[in-house]
Amino acid sequence: MLKFLSRVRIEFNALDPRTASCLEFLAQCNATKAKESNPGCAVQVKRRTDDEPPKITVTFVNGVEEVFDATATPAQSIRTMILEKGQMLETEQMFRDAGEAWPVLIPAEELTQPSPGTKPRKAEEKK
Repeated sequence: MLKFLSRVRIEFNALDPRTASCLEFLAQCNATKAKESNPGCAVQVKRRTDDEPPKITVTFVNGVEEVFDATATPAQSIRTMILEKGQMLETEQMFRDAGEAWPVLIPAEELTQPSPGTKPRKAEEKK
């Protein structure tokens, strides 16, 4: 998960009962496997003393920053969103490395063309 991030900032009040998501996400960030995937990712924790709701701010390797409301979003959902966006970043980089334009635009006429049917090889061999 940290592989796609350059910085993680977790802010919460330790006495606030809504901090479960922040603490779980922090535990995921501190896991050995996550740390090994990107040792350069800075994980910052800010313990607040006000009534501000807990939040998690992540900065992706391309500089895009996203803020999650940790009161309404479970840690697993945040992790899933990061992984999905990270896979999109990898795909984008792969296209750019190959010299292709990004985003890939598919002409409307190609979207309406019928696609050839595919059969599993075993079904063809039985005939």
